[in-house]
Amino acid sequence: MRGSIRRLALTTAPALLVLTALPTLSASAASPATPAAPAAAAAQPDCGSGSAIEKKLRGGGTWRMCWHTTGTSGLVLEDVSFQPKREAGPIQILRSARLAQIHVPYDNAAAEYNDVTDIRLGDSPEPLRPKDCPGGVLKKIPRVDPMDGETKMIDGLCVTTQERGFAFHGNSQDVGEARNKKDAEQGQDLVVYTVNSAGYYHYINQWNFSDDGTLTPRAGATGNLSPSDFDAADGKGWPIGKGSKAHATSHHHNIFWRLDFHPDGAPAGRVEQYDTKRTGSGGGPDNTPTYKTTRTTVTKELAGNTGTASARWWRVVSAKGKNADGHPRSWELVHQNSHKYTARPFTKYDVYFTRYKKGEQYASDNARFGNGRKADVSRFVDGETLKHPIAWVNVGFHHIARDEDQTPMPVHWQGFQIAPRDVTSMSPLTPDRLHKSRFNGVP
Repeated sequence: MRGSIRRLALTTAPALLVLTALPTLSASAASPATPAAPAAAAAQPDCGSGSAIEKKLRGGGTWRMCWHTTGTSGLVLEDVSFQPKREAGPIQILRSARLAQIHVPYDNAAAEYNDVTDIRLGDSPEPLRPKDCPGGVLKKIPRVDPMDGETKMIDGLCVTTQERGFAFHGNSQDVGEARNKKDAEQGQDLVVYTVNSAGYYHYINQWNFSDDGTLTPRAGATGNLSPSDFDAADGKGWPIGKGSKAHATSHHHNIFWRLDFHPDGAPAGRVEQYDTKRTGSGGGPDNTPTYKTTRTTVTKELAGNTGTASARWWRVVSAKGKNADGHPRSWELVHQNSHKYTARPFTKYDVYFTRYKKGEQYASDNARFGNGRKADVSRFVDGETLKHPIAWVNVGFHHIARDEDQTPMPVHWQGFQIAPRDVTSMSPLTPDRLHKSRFNGVP
């Protein structure tokens, strides 16, 4: 939620597009939160006037990418690649990735915001302290002062690592190892994030890069409930505080990400859709149902829902890259949207695949940035052949406030995953003694 004074200041700030020339994770000019390990000794991406991040994780894989910020989307990642352990070189996944909109409509119809575009979310990063970036380094990014419109550099980007729990747990006897052994390892992520304010809200724009090659874009909403949104008369909220005098207005956060896939460095990857449906019942006393999964190559622009009836999902397949087993490399969108907002055409679908066009940059409020530009992502889907596919992912959350949301508000997260599918012949985290042909396939 946001206040009218802060909103006016943000919308009157000048336009800003800044490419910051800063160091990599080894960070001689970055502000250290705590001492960081040296960057991996490998060729860094050519980031031009932007900045590079390179990190070898404990499991042996190395993530590389470029980054810069804009006044709208904030953090933009480019040329994202992962080099798994045992691979001779990096495997490119994304040409660019960023927030494409945070759409916030209120249940009482009193307000409907597009935080990325009309509030210019990227202009308002919050300064981060060393304790806000545990174990990592802080990097300088630009902030536009909401009062005087001046641009200042602040410590606003955190690059760090985090533990993510079990990477795997198994018994090698199950795959035929003579001297069986319990195998278990804890996983590790490279984590990159900023915190940007929109009125009383603070959004954590976070990307997790796991040691198994998985990417997890996430957005966390925190900050404070807006005092101006407490209204006991409209019946559109939840009682907060003593008695039932004050009701915090309920609202949605519909967050979109824009992903420009370049699998193995080429924009010509194909999109495939998979549907799993019940086909009948099997035999036996329990009459267990049978299911079949079908594959459809997506040749035209698409707006689709994951759905429970068909268990639908999509993957982006490399046009040229294959793993050691001869299978095409691909990246699967792992996505659930349990709080979908359906009152606007562009929020009715979980995933969109559109053909790349320079003027199609934001999931909503896109027409603001040029005459003749289509208004939103639902208009981008107009039957064109799907060459150079851009993926738009929509994840909704219906925020019905509670007493525990004050104050400050605990973080509530929205996100999805981009999971490797056949990128490597075995998991990049498979122990060396098991990474052998006799354990690849039927045990």
